[in-house]
Amino acid sequence: MYTFTLDNGLRCVLTRRAGSAMAVVDVLYNVGSRDERRGLTGMAHLFEHLMFGGSANVPSFDAELERAGGNSNAWTSTDFTNFYDILPACNLPTALWLESDRMLALSFSHRTLEVQRSVVIEEFKQTHLNMPYGDLQHRLRRLAYAQEHPYSWPTIGLEPAHIAAVTGEDVRSWFYAHYAPDNAILSIVAPQPEAEVEALVRQWFGDIPRRNIAQRRLPSPGFPDADVSETVVADVPQPRIVLAYPMSGYGTAEYFAADTLTDILAYGRSGRFVRRLLNGPVEGLFAGADASIIGSEHEGLLLLNAVLDADASSEADIDRAIEMMDGEFRALARPGDISDADLERTLNNFEASYHYDGADARELAFRQALAVYHGEDPDSMVAARRKLTPSELEATASAIASRPSVKLVYTSE
Repeated sequence: MYTFTLDNGLRCVLTRRAGSAMAVVDVLYNVGSRDERRGLTGMAHLFEHLMFGGSANVPSFDAELERAGGNSNAWTSTDFTNFYDILPACNLPTALWLESDRMLALSFSHRTLEVQRSVVIEEFKQTHLNMPYGDLQHRLRRLAYAQEHPYSWPTIGLEPAHIAAVTGEDVRSWFYAHYAPDNAILSIVAPQPEAEVEALVRQWFGDIPRRNIAQRRLPSPGFPDADVSETVVADVPQPRIVLAYPMSGYGTAEYFAADTLTDILAYGRSGRFVRRLLNGPVEGLFAGADASIIGSEHEGLLLLNAVLDADASSEADIDRAIEMMDGEFRALARPGDISDADLERTLNNFEASYHYDGADARELAFRQALAVYHGEDPDSMVAARRKLTPSELEATASAIASRPSVKLVYTSE
């Protein structure tokens, strides 16, 4: 991993994979839905789409990349917007030309805005309005966060009307406030020597000007001060339960311990949810169960999620399922409940997955970009987990379980 920073603030990380025929170019922009205001939500995700609609000197990003034998995609989170290109290594300059041109300026075409706005609104309808449990993130985030906090809505936005209201001036303002070399990280995985790739990066990105990045002001998350519960009666195939517990953000000791706790509960066949819920003493109750964290930069949520058997729809069934899910999590706080063998098995699974995923060049490129953003060594992630002890995990489970929680239940009519 070789890093350097251009005079315009663009942070760059190069990873050489000698012998590979392909290259990956990843651009991580430090902007997500946490940068939106409540009256104009969904902007970060809409902009992900707009970035493919043509730039200052390139009418069609995808057409040029495909002509070079490549493909591209992107995704948006509450915290970041990430773009990546995969193409033959010999055509690496093409990807750098394309990414630098859209970092320089978009075409700001009215037609592009109209087309992509329609695409995003249709996506909103398909994935959030017309799908069973589609509004889950809307409801959960509204219950868990204060109204003024940007984590209180999903990246798709609060409602399609916000996306429909975006103007050309909104697009320009968002671009120049967030899309800039001094607000981005460029990560490249390629077979060429680092000096050769660095020269190309300086050629294509060196003259893009710095910009005045919008200052980010986040209020307190405003987690509930008492347990919150909501039951949704809807046309759903099976009852679904989500239990959410407030937790600390990325980079804290609690974050990494909480991530490990959810692995103990739900990673693979050895996870407790599989052994004790799906294959547990109550047959015909659980159809699926999972545990995870939302993985956000700021204060987030530890989630327990279950889908019940279609026939397990009575109030007693739902109450029993909630009691079992919550009980499994709270048991982790009991001294001696997490054995050395439990932790070793979980950490072995994490290490195997971490190294396996890192073999994929696209995942590696993003991982390196994120490491630069966080100022950490990606190779230290496994070692840091290995330092966790059962007593530390028990203390974390106890702390999180003691906080007011959110309970969201879907049941059919």
